[in-house]
Amino acid sequence: MEAIKKYLHYLTYEKRYSELTIMSYEKDIANWTVFLDSRGVSVFDVTYREVRLFLQECHRKKLARTSVGRTMSAIKMFYRFLVSEGIIVSNPITLIKASRGVNTLPKFLYEQEMTALFSAIDTSDALGKRNFALLELLYATGIRVSECCALKLTDFDFDSGTLLVHGKGGKTRYVPMGEFAVSAMEAYLNEARVELMKKAKVETDVAFLNYRGTALTDRGVRDVLVRITEQTSENIKLSPHMIRHTFATHLLNNGADLRSVQELLGHANLSSTQIYTHVSKDRLKAVYEKSHPRA
Repeated sequence: MEAIKKYLHYLTYEKRYSELTIMSYEKDIANWTVFLDSRGVSVFDVTYREVRLFLQECHRKKLARTSVGRTMSAIKMFYRFLVSEGIIVSNPITLIKASRGVNTLPKFLYEQEMTALFSAIDTSDALGKRNFALLELLYATGIRVSECCALKLTDFDFDSGTLLVHGKGGKTRYVPMGEFAVSAMEAYLNEARVELMKKAKVETDVAFLNYRGTALTDRGVRDVLVRITEQTSENIKLSPHMIRHTFATHLLNNGADLRSVQELLGHANLSSTQIYTHVSKDRLKAVYEKSHPRA
């Protein structure tokens, strides 16, 4: 449908959303249009009734409230776009407020769990060195997986130990890497990446490469993390975002202020960072034992 193509173009080139976000929005709109087609209703002739029936269908399928909230947000923005383009007169979603659900605390790893992950990586070959550098960088910087895969060789400043990150909406930020990440990245770039590049048909300036010498994808990063956890005795279901949660949690637990963590994570609003103000059980127990007279 032409209107949907224009909407996705708008998200890509005007809103400058990430590829993953756009794919998510496209999937939400596709589910919405499939539902409307099943009822014989055009996308442009939606009423309040169709929206309520769609929410009932989501409830029947036992979808998570957070998923429903995200879907409704995507649909609402779609119709807001149609109104702005003069394609329809009013937004049929404006009266709907889907439940956002409860705020669940982000899952994170304890320091000993991170140590176990690093220890599990065999760095004797090129892919091992890459995996070690990848984990070090994700943990040291807290960058998103999409930001990591987009890194170019020119984004690294090893003299100052900083990384130029290209974030959401075309925004850029500088993030310190730390000496462990700097050391691991230098070893990877100087030794392993050169070896991986030999398998490539075309040269690339993307930092992280797969075994074929081409750019490592988001899915590739997730697969690497899964393989790392399989080599440990820890029962961890690891994802790039969990490492991002771990980065923020460890910073706050060790005294970092919320504003600094917000800037490092690339959050536009402080409210997005505030979920990390929870503390680990060990931290909470230590504070209790130190402060309570009867501890």
